[in-house]
Amino acid sequence: MIITAILVALSLCADCFAVSLVTGLTLSRAGRRKILAVALLFAVIQTGLLLAGFFLGEVIADFVWRISKILAFALLAFVGGSMLREGIKGESGSLNLSGLGHIIIAGVATSIDALSIGAAEAFAGHGFRDILPLAISVAVITALSVTAGLLGARVFSSRWGRTAEILGGLVLITIGVLQLF
Repeated sequence: MIITAILVALSLCADCFAVSLVTGLTLSRAGRRKILAVALLFAVIQTGLLLAGFFLGEVIADFVWRISKILAFALLAFVGGSMLREGIKGESGSLNLSGLGHIIIAGVATSIDALSIGAAEAFAGHGFRDILPLAISVAVITALSVTAGLLGARVFSSRWGRTAEILGGLVLITIGVLQLF
């Protein structure tokens, strides 16, 4: 049960890591407090959507499954397109993880799958005791992966600057497109 929860949490937070790595380029000079705040917000959003999906269960499971891929694509394409545009134009600041709104957009874009997993758990007849280890695993692993992504972004940003931002935008757009399939 615990191993399964950890494996599911790792798969759910893989996109959080990728997004924090590439969008974290805008936080290359952020301090530990800022990185911790962003990581915790991602963890809260991811875990919150997992639990929301669980509690709403059958009511929204089919609906969430239908729109989740399109919504994830749209949000990631928006964030990636903004990064790509900034990198090409040499601008910075219009999209970054410094603003709460952008953190929430990135967090939701990477957590829609958690909503579906939560609904699937409820649909499978699992109780709250069954989802609790998964929720804890998701919260902890998401926070750790986002922290690792943001710290990794420092390395990329200091070495490759605008090129890394352009590549980061392309990566986000690619992740969004892959959500459609």
